[in-house]
Amino acid sequence: MNSIEIILLNFSETRRRSIKLWEGIPDEFLNWKPDKKAFSIIEMIRHTLETEHLFHVIIKNRGDLGDYESPWRNLEYSNLKNELNAAKKYRKNFMDMIKALNESDLETIRIERKEVNQSKNLGDYLNRIAYHESVHTGQMLGYLRTLGVKRPLIWD
Repeated sequence: MNSIEIILLNFSETRRRSIKLWEGIPDEFLNWKPDKKAFSIIEMIRHTLETEHLFHVIIKNRGDLGDYESPWRNLEYSNLKNELNAAKKYRKNFMDMIKALNESDLETIRIERKEVNQSKNLGDYLNRIAYHESVHTGQMLGYLRTLGVKRPLIWD
């Protein structure tokens, strides 16, 4: 397995486990949040999906968001199926972008985010994107524990 294949596997496994978790959440809890400032469950799911697209735009522009407008900006929150459907083409485009990379791209392409004083090579940046989703998966498990809801076994 080369680095690109490992990165793709990491993204696929991370998303598979996120979806397994999300599908185990009863619909009546989708709008629950632990406090006024936190994401609700459905907001966190959307944030996870939407942010992947945002990161893809950042990569395409080598760090510059430009006049980015989220494709989710006018979508109402509803349910998991609709959230996943809204993200489907963006996920495919993101994964296709990674598949089109070669090994040297991971080291030679730089992502320069001047607004946050960040300069990373693409390989590092891609791993940070997967980590972002993993962090929110952990938060969601904490939400479910707080609610007393059975947590799906994502560690298969």
